[in-house]
Amino acid sequence: MVLMLGGLFSQAAMAQDAGTALKTIADIVSSLNHFPSDADKAALAEIQANDSLPQGVRDMANTVANISHSASDEGKEAMARIQANAGAPDSAKELAGIIANISHVASDDAKARLAELYP
Repeated sequence: MVLMLGGLFSQAAMAQDAGTALKTIADIVSSLNHFPSDADKAALAEIQANDSLPQGVRDMANTVANISHSASDEGKEAMARIQANAGAPDSAKELAGIIANISHVASDDAKARLAELYP
């Protein structure tokens, strides 16, 4: 299992497309109001369906797409796996933590941090 998680965010896998996907996810989390809009869900569905993206990025998109006031237990577990993954970039780990802890809306501190991480 640990070896599989290492492949979630290998350096080669974190190409520009993954960075763009993470930025999209961060922007959606920053603007989230209880649940993602239909447009947000469509953007997240595109990320989820993109097999060229690392599984961890697709897991983030899935978790955010299914937020209803907060992440589900399954989504929180997926975010915990990302946070525990030594191969995941720190910015992705931080985004996963914010996703796991969202309650209705992202806090002002979380929004500010996302703006720093994903300008």
